Amino acid sequence: MNNITALVLTYNEEENIDDCLNSINWLDKVIVIDSYSDDKTQEISNSFANVDFYQREFDDFASQRNFGLEKVSTDWVFVIDADERVTNDLKAEIETLADNPKVNGYEIARKNYFLGKWIKYCGWYPDYTLRLFRAKFRYEGLVHESPNINNNIKSLENDFIHYTYKDLESYIAKMNHYTTLDAEKKYNKGKTITLSYILFRPFLEFIKKYIFKKGFLLGSQGLILSILSSYYQFLKSIKLWELNKFKDDKN
Repeated sequence: MNNITALVLTYNEEENIDDCLNSINWLDKVIVIDSYSDDKTQEISNSFANVDFYQREFDDFASQRNFGLEKVSTDWVFVIDADERVTNDLKAEIETLADNPKVNGYEIARKNYFLGKWIKYCGWYPDYTLRLFRAKFRYEGLVHESPNINNNIKSLENDFIHYTYKDLESYIAKMNHYTTLDAEKKYNKGKTITLSYILFRPFLEFIKKYIFKKGFLLGSQGLILSILSSYYQFLKSIKLWELNKFKDDKN
């Protein structure tokens, strides 16, 4: 399949963008949508002959990706993040795909790396995500946005490499951002939270990740991730509780 444009979102990705773009330099066209980086992201991106670089103020991921999709002129789009890499095996598989009119998109598994290790357990693999699809579709959703495709989706055999978080600080910063979005989404839908849920949901999450999802096989990384996953659930819950209890008082 040759009728593909890659789409990459960036913000201060000078540490990642060169390796990312090199991993997709076999594509004729790459569109980078940047949220006004103040590092060398633009300079590095423009050094690639196949890159069209645009800037847009960030509001949410779905809107940012849809802005990029409007600039895609090929039938298919390949969405890749700056901290992801296409392996030679994945490249070869995509290049040999036929443009099947009965297929709307392809899911791709990701090998997520965190704290120096491939996180094979804790529910982090295979982590299928819909990234190769017909460019006529658009993204929906405030949290964990996805293309609005409901059928005719297949899975590829080979994986992305995903260097998900460079350190614990970046993980916790993103956790704080996503839990706020999740709580606001549920609050706007009228959902409430109970004290028992706040107490028991984080505990159950730890058991799920560490025992049932085999996090214990990852050593210290598995323990840390299972605790962080538990804390993620706790943050979501108490932020929703805070909105329900105090937001009206603040307005």
